[in-house]
Amino acid sequence: MGVRLKIPKNHVRAASLYIREKLVEGEECGVVTKSGLIAHGRGEAFDYLIGEETIAPALFATRAAAAALLTASHPVISVNGNTAALVPKEIVKLSEEVPADLEVNLFYRSRKREIAVRDALIRAGAKRVLGVGRCASARIPELFSERRRVDPRGIYSADVVLVPLEDGDRTMALKKMGKLVITIDLNPLSRTAQTADITIVDNIIRAVPNITSAVREMKGLGRASLNEVLRNYNNRLNISSTLIHLRDRLTRLAEDV
Repeated sequence: MGVRLKIPKNHVRAASLYIREKLVEGEECGVVTKSGLIAHGRGEAFDYLIGEETIAPALFATRAAAAALLTASHPVISVNGNTAALVPKEIVKLSEEVPADLEVNLFYRSRKREIAVRDALIRAGAKRVLGVGRCASARIPELFSERRRVDPRGIYSADVVLVPLEDGDRTMALKKMGKLVITIDLNPLSRTAQTADITIVDNIIRAVPNITSAVREMKGLGRASLNEVLRNYNNRLNISSTLIHLRDRLTRLAEDV
């Protein structure tokens, strides 16, 4: 996919328009669903509130995510349509850097859409993509949407799962299976953000490269140091810090009116 709309680089909303265009083209080729477009709009609103930048709590969560991925026995990155449309190359780079398996997992699942997401990842350089067709033969207990279908070689047997742009039901179900769940979610009040073990409140186009950089930087640390990073991380406190940032920023904006 390539963005066809000519967006002036000096346009005040250039980055936002670029993202929207990538999602629209993703919908046209079957990678993104219409509900995915709606979900992006909700996230974009929170990005405005945050200031469209990576804030300190997000960076703190990013380092914890990198530590979790590096100490995992079997890390897996779950990929949905919006992720495949927005950051295909970046998510492949992250999977290679860890290394971690990539697995297609969709709420609106069809054979055609599975293949479309898989092919987007392969075009981005992925050598292997799990969770397509009959390979998604395992089931997540107590989950009744199509997201329950997972690959026994991937999410089902993983100990750490990165689930960007996730729905709350599967996050809760994965945690019940004893997995450590990392998510990227611009809404700090969502069930996913509130339920995950590590929540990065950031735009996925910033968050995925940041995790990759943190993984690369922290690879030289010993396991004891990585475990210390995880021990010092508290998701509830980190989300609280994010909400305080939002409160303070909105207060400043209100005072400047």
